[in-house]
Amino acid sequence: MPYYRSVGSVPPKRHTQHRSPDGALYYEELMGEEGFSSDSSLLYHRHIPSAIVDATEWELPDQTSVPNHPLRPRHLRLRTLFDDDVIAGTDVVTGRRLILGNADVRISYVVAGAPSPLYRNAIGDEVVYLESGEASVETVFGVLNARRGDYVVIPRATTHRWIPRGDEVLRAYAIEAGSHIVPAKRYLSRFGQLLESAPYCERDLHGPGEPLLATATGDVEVLVKHRGSSGVVGTRMVYPTHPFDVVGWDGCLYPYTFDIADFEPLTGRVHQPPPAHQVFEGANFVICNFVPRKVDYHPLAIPVPYYHSNVDSDEVMFYCGGDYEARRGSGIGAGSVSLHPGGHAHGPQPGAYERSIGAEFFDELAVMVDTFRPLELGEGALACEDPDYAWTWAGRGPGDAPGAVGPA
Repeated sequence: MPYYRSVGSVPPKRHTQHRSPDGALYYEELMGEEGFSSDSSLLYHRHIPSAIVDATEWELPDQTSVPNHPLRPRHLRLRTLFDDDVIAGTDVVTGRRLILGNADVRISYVVAGAPSPLYRNAIGDEVVYLESGEASVETVFGVLNARRGDYVVIPRATTHRWIPRGDEVLRAYAIEAGSHIVPAKRYLSRFGQLLESAPYCERDLHGPGEPLLATATGDVEVLVKHRGSSGVVGTRMVYPTHPFDVVGWDGCLYPYTFDIADFEPLTGRVHQPPPAHQVFEGANFVICNFVPRKVDYHPLAIPVPYYHSNVDSDEVMFYCGGDYEARRGSGIGAGSVSLHPGGHAHGPQPGAYERSIGAEFFDELAVMVDTFRPLELGEGALACEDPDYAWTWAGRGPGDAPGAVGPA
C-alpha cells in the first residue's frame, strides 16, 4: 500500500514494550514483504501468534489444468458452474472453481451463500472482485465491508474469512497471484503516493477502521494455502487461541477495498489502448477495468477496439455489467469470460466495427487480466466452455460448408 495507517492501540515507538491495562505484555508481529526490505505492518497480539497445536493436510479444490492446445480463443459461461441447490452451502474459499492459471496467477469463480472457514493464502496476494452480493470480510487487521463492484485486496498470509450478507447471492471472481499485487507503478511517485495523473487516489481505498477482537475460546482451525513440491497444496493449522486477537497495528501493508465505480477512465480523441484502463499489477500480469465512459471524439474515430494480436500475452475479460458492443453476436454476456491467447489476432465481432461509428458513450463493465505467460484451462473452464465461440468471427466452423452461417 502506498500510505501509512494506524488502527487501535500501538506504542509510541516500535519494538518496545506494549502492555494491556492489567499489565500483560502484548506480542508484536512484523508482517512484511520482500525480506524486511519492502512494505510492512506491525501487529500487537494478546497471545503468541506462532503457537499451533496441530497441523494436518487440507485437500484443496481441484487445481489441475491443461494447456490451451490446440490454440483457440475461448468463451466461458461462469454462471452455469453452480447449481442453485448447492449455493447455500458453498463458501468463497473452499467453493472456488479454477478457471485459468499459470505459475504467476490463478483465476477462480465461486457463487456462495455460506460463511467461509478462516483462511490465508501464503503463496501470494489475492484480489477478489464481487460481481454481486455483499460480505463482511473479517481479517486479522479488522473488518472490511464489501459489496457489488468492490475489489477486495488481501495481502499474502493475511488470515481472514468471508461472511455473506443480505439477500443477494455472492458471486466472486478471485485472482490469486504468486506475487504481490499493487497499484500500477506509473501511477506512483518515487515515495509511493498516487499521482494526480492516476485514475484513483488514496481516498478511494478503504481499509479496516478498528481492530476485530474475537471472543471465541478454545482451539481454532485455519486453512493455509502454500507452496509444495507438487505445486499448490493446503494445510489445516490449529491454534490454541483465536488469531483475531490484535489490539492495534500500524504500517503500510493491510487489506482494503476499492470500488470499481471510483476508477476514473482515461479517454481520448481516438481509441485508447488497454494500459489506459489498468488498475493493479503483479509479477507477469496486470489487472484492468473497463467502466462506463465517454468514448473517442475524433470526427472519424472508431470507438470499439481495433483488431490486435497479443504478441506477448494472454488476455482474459470478465464481463460483469452493461452492454458489450464489440462482442454483440458472440454469445458473450454478463457472467462470461473470454480468453484471447497470444498468437491469435482478435477484436470486435462482425458488424461491431461499423456500428460503433458515431457512438459517444459505452455502458460496459469488465475486469481484464493480461498475463505474460500462457494460461492453462482449469476444471471450471472445461465445465462451462461455449464450444462454438472460436468460429464466431468467420460465421462458420469445422464441418460447415464454405458460405454456411455458423452459430451466433
